Amino acid sequence: MDKRLIGAIEAGGTKMVLATGYADGAIVERASIPTEEPARTVPAMIDWFASKGIAALGIAAFGPTAVNPKSPEYGHILQTPKLAWRGYDFLGEMQRGLAVPCGYDTDVNGACLGEVMYGAGKGLDNVVYITVGTGIGAGVYVGGQLLHGMLHPEAGHITLARVTGDEDFACHCPSHDSCFEGLAAGPAVVARYGVERASEMADDEGFLELESTYIAQGIATYIYTLSPQRIVLGGGVPDHAPKLMPRVRAKVLEQINGYLATPELADIDTYIVPPACDGNQGVLGAVALGARALEG
Repeated sequence: MDKRLIGAIEAGGTKMVLATGYADGAIVERASIPTEEPARTVPAMIDWFASKGIAALGIAAFGPTAVNPKSPEYGHILQTPKLAWRGYDFLGEMQRGLAVPCGYDTDVNGACLGEVMYGAGKGLDNVVYITVGTGIGAGVYVGGQLLHGMLHPEAGHITLARVTGDEDFACHCPSHDSCFEGLAAGPAVVARYGVERASEMADDEGFLELESTYIAQGIATYIYTLSPQRIVLGGGVPDHAPKLMPRVRAKVLEQINGYLATPELADIDTYIVPPACDGNQGVLGAVALGARALEG
C-alpha cells in the first residue's frame, strides 16, 4: 500500500475543505476556509499544505471549469457567477505554489469518484452520483473513467416536464424555463413554499410528492442515457428529507413503466442509494484524484 501523503481540496462556492490523507481512504487532517477572492483564498490554501509534506494534490472544484488536459483553459474556472474567480487558473496557481503533481476535476465528479473508490459505488464501472442541494449536479463514472467530453456533464440542467399544478412556478434558474435545478434544487424549494430552508418542508406531503416526481424524472433520464449500474443520490435536500428516497425509487419504476427489466431495477432499494462516505465523498474523491496524479 502506497503511504505517501496526498493533499485534497473540495472547492465549494462558500468554503474550501482542505485535507490530507492516503490512497486507501484514510483521512489524516482536515480544515476549512471561506471561499473569498482568489488573491486571499489560494495563498491561504498553499500555506496550509506547505508544511504537510504532501506528495500530490487533488482538486475537486466548483464549476463550470475546464477539465480536459488538452484544453488551453485546463484547470481554469470558467463562467461562474463568482466573478472574482471567472477565468482564474486555479490548478496552475496551486501547482506553482506547491510543486507537486495535481489531479483536477469538478466537485460533483470528485464526489462521484469518492463514492466509487470508497463508498456506495465501490467495485462498479458505471455509476451516477447526484447531488440535490444549493444546485443540482451529477458526477458520471462510465467504463471506469469520469465522464468529460467537450466540458463536463451539467446534468442538473436537463429539461423536465412540469408536474400538473406547477406550471406557473417561475423556474429558479436564470438560463432555463423548466430545468431540473430550477425546479427542484434547494433555492427552488425555498422560493416555491416561502420558507427559509428547504429542510422545513421535509415532512410536507405536497413537497414530498412534487420533489420526488421531479427527482425521479431526472433519474429516469440518466438511466436511459447512461445505463448506470448504481445511482447515488445525495445533497442537502434528500439528506434532510429522508422520506424522499422511497418515493423517488417508486416513482422511477413508475416512469420506466416496465420498459427496462434488469436485476438492478428489480432490486431498486440497492440501485438508488444514499452516499456511503459519511459526507466525506468530496474530500475522498479529491484524495483519489491526487493519487491518480501521483501514479502519472
